[in-house]
Parts: sequence; structure tokens; C-alpha cells
Amino acid sequence: NNRATPRMLESSAPFSFADLVERVSPAVVSITSETTTSGGDAMQNIPEQFRNMFPQFNQPQQPHRALSAGSGFIIDKSGYIVTNNHVVDASKKITVKLQDGRTFTAKLIGTDPATDVALLKINSSKPLPSVEFGNDKNLRVGDWVVAVGNPFGLSNTVTAGIVSSMGRDIESSQPYTNFIQIDAPINRGNSGGPTFDLRGQVVGMNSMIFSPTGGSVGIGFAIPASVIQDVVAQLKTSGHVTRGWLGVSIQSVTPDIADSLGLKGHKGALVAQVVPDGPAAKSGFQQGDIVTAIDGQPVDDAHDLTRKVAAVQTGKSATFTVDRGGKQ
Repeated sequence: NNRATPRMLESSAPFSFADLVERVSPAVVSITSETTTSGGDAMQNIPEQFRNMFPQFNQPQQPHRALSAGSGFIIDKSGYIVTNNHVVDASKKITVKLQDGRTFTAKLIGTDPATDVALLKINSSKPLPSVEFGNDKNLRVGDWVVAVGNPFGLSNTVTAGIVSSMGRDIESSQPYTNFIQIDAPINRGNSGGPTFDLRGQVVGMNSMIFSPTGGSVGIGFAIPASVIQDVVAQLKTSGHVTRGWLGVSIQSVTPDIADSLGLKGHKGALVAQVVPDGPAAKSGFQQGDIVTAIDGQPVDDAHDLTRKVAAVQTGKSATFTVDRGGKQ
């Protein structure tokens, strides 16, 4: 008998995120931001020679109220909430709604447009549900992540996916952030919501998507938890963020540049120009220097140097290692 003998395989319950979601979702909030837009001039888009044909538009337009919605998450039981700056930018009133239906008017503690992080505060007579930050440095491509937010106003929507890539640079928008790319579906309204790892810790904050259609196509970007924590610490203390400044124009060391300079590797940042009277000029930097480390931490490329310099508190000193003519 050449026919294979059927075998019964031991079955197990399918994997579920339910326990994780049940534990963390009460700390995910819906945020409504109210702004007042200027009325403007309704005639401004009509060519001047035709304006007398539209007298009904020749009246000043009244300012009107506009609402925008997003997500956020409570980071401690006293009521501090993290969200995206673009969710609450220019707001006159910020309303926070919890999963249990309670609503609060939030105070804006501070914002950092450069990283798109904002910190809010609500006051409650009893402790609030909260989540804790995890270590995004431990994430690997392929790890599971769970996103919770309010896409299109659908509160406490949960989606899951994997880490698609780490260290994404989106130069035009946020030079101080290495984004985590995820494929968990996120859409409008998810902005400011948390990205969780399987331990239920926040490893990122959903910030933007790439989408030719306006909806999720599986390419989303989250701000790493380490960036958020650094910004939040400063916002709590002073309401704003300060960053170190070196005073140089830089570019990454490409393989071609490394070959032309006789370098063994292509790590580091090449100083293309030194700003007169800046910190770099005063401390002896020269055009052509290759910055390889700051305070003993290796510098991978120009973007890495930008972020490491920004992390140095203003007024503090830092030690730079440079390669000049083949010597350190």
C-alpha cells in the first residue's frame, strides 16, 4: 500500500492580540482640536475684471470654527497625554475623550514641531489608565506591532502588522527622527496614536502614512519611543525643546568620497563648510574634516550627526573625534 497514512495534527488556539488590547486600549484617547480660521476674501480668486459680476461675494467673510480629530495616549496616571503636534497645532480648544466615554478639556503643555510631538495635560479626580514606553532599540524588522487609534472618527480601532523597516529618514519633514516603518493599517485620525510591541509597551507613535490614494496602503511611519521620551522630558520641564548647534554644513561620506580620500570605510560626516564664529569654528573644525564620533559614540552619516548634535543640551560641551588627513 503506497498511499500515505493520514495523521492527526495537534491543534492549538489561534494567536490573539485580545489580552494585550484589553489591557492597553483604555489609555488610548480621542482628541478633537478646535481652531478658528480667518474668513478671508471670497473675491480674491476671481479675476478683477469679473468681480463686478459677483456682488454676492463682495462681502467680508466671517471667521468660522474648524474641528480636526486625532489620537493620543496617556503616559501617566496624573493625566499627561502624548499626541502629534499637527493634531493640536494652532488649536483654541482641545477636547480629550476616553474609552469609557469621559471627556476632558486639555491644557497644552508644549509642542515640538521639529519632531511632531505635543504634550497635553488633563485633570481627573481619580487615577487615569496609562501605558508605559518600551525600548524601540530592541525592535527588529519582522516583529509584530499593534496600532490603536481613531481612524476617521472610529474610536479605539485596533490594527496589527509588522515592522517593515527601521531608521527611515524623511529629510524634508523631520530631520531629527529616524522613523519606524510599519504595515499595520493606519489612516486619518490615527495620528498621535500609539504603536505597541507584544509586551504592550509603546515603541512608537503613529505620525504619517505614504499613500497615493489617501488611505492605508501598508506604508506607515511611527516616531520612535526614544525620541518621544526625550522630547516629553523637555516639554514637561520648560514647555519647549532646545537643541545643540555645531555650525557646519555636512554631507555623508559616500563610497566615492571615501575612495577619493583613501578612507577604509564610508562612515562619518564630511564637513563641507564651517560657519564663521560658530561653535565649530571657535573649536578648530576645518573644511574637509570627517566627524567619526561624538562623545565616543560612532557617527554613521550626516543624518546621524545631526541627531546626535541636536541631543546635546545647549550650553554643554561635547567631544568630537575627526579624521583629518588620515589622522584622528
